Amino acid sequence: MSTTLQRPGFTVDPWDPGYAAAVAVEALAELEGSSAELDLEVEVPAPEWRPITPPVGTAPPKVLLIADGVRRIDARVWVHGGPEEMPVAGIAASYAAGIVRCVPGGDTPAALAAVEVRRSLFSSAPSAPEAVTPLAVYQAEQSGDGGLDDLSLALQRRLTELEVTLAINYRAESGEDDLLLVDGPLRGRTHLPSTVGYVKTHHTSYLPKPQAAVVPALVRGQRTPVFRMGTSWQRHAWYVKLPVRSQTPWAGIARCEAGADLSVPEVVALANAITLVLPSMAGVDYKDPRAPQNLVPIGGLEKLLRHRLGDPGLLYRALRSAATSS
Repeated sequence: MSTTLQRPGFTVDPWDPGYAAAVAVEALAELEGSSAELDLEVEVPAPEWRPITPPVGTAPPKVLLIADGVRRIDARVWVHGGPEEMPVAGIAASYAAGIVRCVPGGDTPAALAAVEVRRSLFSSAPSAPEAVTPLAVYQAEQSGDGGLDDLSLALQRRLTELEVTLAINYRAESGEDDLLLVDGPLRGRTHLPSTVGYVKTHHTSYLPKPQAAVVPALVRGQRTPVFRMGTSWQRHAWYVKLPVRSQTPWAGIARCEAGADLSVPEVVALANAITLVLPSMAGVDYKDPRAPQNLVPIGGLEKLLRHRLGDPGLLYRALRSAATSS
């Protein structure tokens, strides 16, 4: 009897090498001693985990809102506060948030529903002035210790707050029965009703080995069972498989998150609805280097928002001119 040996070989990650891989190498290994608290039996008993297809009769959201934001550092600066304050490092940054309105299965194309652009000067100086240029005004924002990581976190917090404000205001005006998909983890937005966080990249494998094995077994339009996860914050989560040609581990996998306060029927209905609609919005590799996880509406919104931020060269020169003349 002869045995067929599999030849050594390799596969290529479908994401453009200019971006980080969709899943970190260490995320594929079983995590031992992870600090994440898991409840694997939210939907089914842990030993019975298997791929789940949304049942027949699952209704897609009547309206799907997709919220995203972009950020850019226009210049690194030194901020001079009051006469007794030492100059401190800061960043002049532009950031924007937007919402795309989609009607799954309908004839109405995706449309921009709301957009807002803001600019801020972040530093630890307690009395920093705003940066006034001929092109834009950067409002002074105080961060913590003024380190580079702290400045970046302060910028991200303001961007998240802008996304939340935009979503709340738009929903209050429209009054529609919608589902909101936010690009990125749900942290800081768990209080929003009917909202799902959409995570494209995976830095950690939160599941134990038996349940983690279900993830690569998913096919297009399937999901894992819902589980509850707690790190520094609590949420429900599940993994979804998008259409992809690559055979690399976890190719086409996205993680979805929902609020921890939802009941089991509520979060399961939410998981089925979003799993039903996501594959039709998956990005395609010849158009997007982060396909399929970077959904078509998200890619289009990011492109529009970056355009709305303005020309970085012009803003940089305007900031330098304003600093010279002050």
